[in-house]
Amino acid sequence: MVNLQIDGDRVTVRVLGLHKVWAFRTSLTFHLSNVSDVRFDPGITVGLYRGLRMPGTHIPGVVVAGTYYREKRKEFWDVGKIENSIVIDLTSESYDRLVIETVDPLETIALLTEALERYSQ
Repeated sequence: MVNLQIDGDRVTVRVLGLHKVWAFRTSLTFHLSNVSDVRFDPGITVGLYRGLRMPGTHIPGVVVAGTYYREKRKEFWDVGKIENSIVIDLTSESYDRLVIETVDPLETIALLTEALERYSQ
């Protein structure tokens, strides 16, 4: 699970608890201007193959966390409960996509969408 914080034009995703160990990361930071899409998509986690895991953890039914390479894309995953997962597509960042679990996915999407609207004005 993660906590998302917005400071000006920067977004920081902080990995919480044991997920730091499973994901091999404590945080990620990216620019708001590089967000191309944010959506609630629990269906993205269906299926077993995420790509080449380097480094990361996949315990089926428990957690998918870490860096995955798939179809020329670099993705960061930190999902335990699929019903709380959101997808953030990025451009010009070290990751092309973030698939993350938050406490309230709809609230997180609203927060990020509002920040994107403010930033683009």
